[in-house]
Amino acid sequence: MLNRRQLLAVGVGLGAAGASAPAWVAERASEDPGPYGRAFEPLDRFVAQYLRDLGAPGLTLALADVGGVRRVVSYGFDDLGRSRPMRTEQLFEIGSITKSFVALCLLQLRDEGKLELSRPIKSYLPWIRFESTPDPITVHHLMTHAAGLPDGPLFPADPSLTHRPSNPPGQEFHYCNMGWEALGHLLEMLDGRPLGEVLRARIFAPLGMAASEPVTTFDARERFATSHYALLGDRPYPNRGALAEAPAILTTNGAGCIGATPGDMGRYAQMLARRGATPHGRLVSEEGFRLFSTPHIAAAEFGNDAHYGYGIAIDHLDGHLRLRHTGGMVSFASALEVDLDEGVGVFASVNAMQGVRPRPVAEYALRLMRACRGSGVLPDLPPPLEPRRVERAPDYAGRYLGPAGAVLEIVAEGQRLFLLKGVARVPLEPALEPADAFHVGDRDFAHYVLLFGRADAKDPNSAVVEAAHGESWFARSATPPPPEVPVPAEWRAYCGHYRSEDPWIGSHRVVARRGRLWLDGVIALEPAPGGLFFLRDEERSPEWVRFADVAGGRAMRLVLSGADLSRVMTA
Repeated sequence: MLNRRQLLAVGVGLGAAGASAPAWVAERASEDPGPYGRAFEPLDRFVAQYLRDLGAPGLTLALADVGGVRRVVSYGFDDLGRSRPMRTEQLFEIGSITKSFVALCLLQLRDEGKLELSRPIKSYLPWIRFESTPDPITVHHLMTHAAGLPDGPLFPADPSLTHRPSNPPGQEFHYCNMGWEALGHLLEMLDGRPLGEVLRARIFAPLGMAASEPVTTFDARERFATSHYALLGDRPYPNRGALAEAPAILTTNGAGCIGATPGDMGRYAQMLARRGATPHGRLVSEEGFRLFSTPHIAAAEFGNDAHYGYGIAIDHLDGHLRLRHTGGMVSFASALEVDLDEGVGVFASVNAMQGVRPRPVAEYALRLMRACRGSGVLPDLPPPLEPRRVERAPDYAGRYLGPAGAVLEIVAEGQRLFLLKGVARVPLEPALEPADAFHVGDRDFAHYVLLFGRADAKDPNSAVVEAAHGESWFARSATPPPPEVPVPAEWRAYCGHYRSEDPWIGSHRVVARRGRLWLDGVIALEPAPGGLFFLRDEERSPEWVRFADVAGGRAMRLVLSGADLSRVMTA
């Protein structure tokens, strides 16, 4: 199981048993190719390459334009044993793409005069546990991930806990599923129906999305594609690690609850390409769609050029205005991309959570469709994934000295890095996050990535001067490193492995290194009043941890932004 942070930072695959099996077109629904027929063969070849590179089981895909759904196709397999082909009528959990559906419903209510986006959320939901500030949190702040709130549970187990903004609302983007869960409650309250009924009536019915489910429950389990997640969910995973079949989950909140077929998502993409219009009228007013697609706040998490609208990201691809969002579930990964200038859209989803989203497929499909509409030359296939390729590999090569005579010897060969361990040469593979972090293909390095540090942490071109793995620290020097910097004695009780069986939370390890506590060996914890530690993977991150129930010199609980994890008792 992968916690939320690992969903953003790690990659896993099928492993050796399925690595060489071919990906293939499993099923096509009826097609109206329009002008795009010549794009299908290169797109099929790229999807096959993409699935092989990741070791993923299968993928489903829909292409649409302002005139209709042009292609619905599934590739690969429904199961790890590779005995069942994927089918186009199967449901995929679309994850956070749900947020755009919720946003459009809220904008419909605004059109109807039932919602003011600038009003404080507490004026609608007085029970909500968000601390009041001089500048109240509004509906607009929640819809743009700009409330400054941590991404914890909306209803923490501790009845006294309230969520506190880390900065004035509206100043900074910080992705927050909790805020969209609250917006789901707002939608239910204003519309007077459960969220699933609201989504079905306001979005599904007008678009003809009759095959999809607005919430994910066990009642429709047999219609969902079999899905997969990491076999070992307590550690970082490299590309093509082992997968296991995932159990069914139940999710009914506004942050990500929809299960959809690719054909229905094609209809949704068509509506977005038509800027909120359907063949039978508008889904949302022109003003509502303008608000939906306005770049309200810079969102670097989505890319340097990206901003966030209402439940959707906005940026440019090859100079074309684009709406996009990804969806990461426990065992599904999805991408929705719509070129507003050209009027084309793509939905893609993989039946496995591998730390990445199928954005390369969606982007290549958009470029192919655009070339076909302009009768231009089709773009070349993107290059295959090279998971062990290291940019500027010699920067990291050298001898690193640790306490008690420990040594790390890193060598570079072309664009590859290796750790020397006895007579063995262990390959290193760049991690997706953070920068300068690597998976090491050795069991002694399984629980943490190997993290290199630079002379200037803010300058990615400065010299690499240190390395760290878990609680171990190494200096890149010909002389012994300085002695370890101790942490306060009481912090030693906090070190250890903590876990929740909630698949959205998973496992975290806390280590002490160089006078600080570190979450998972890579995120520095900054002490604050009241026994809190703030996560410093972002300069002003609102995410925090607190340790509780010290027994026998060990904290038995870690509270992460309001969610409880229990210590794993190991020898």
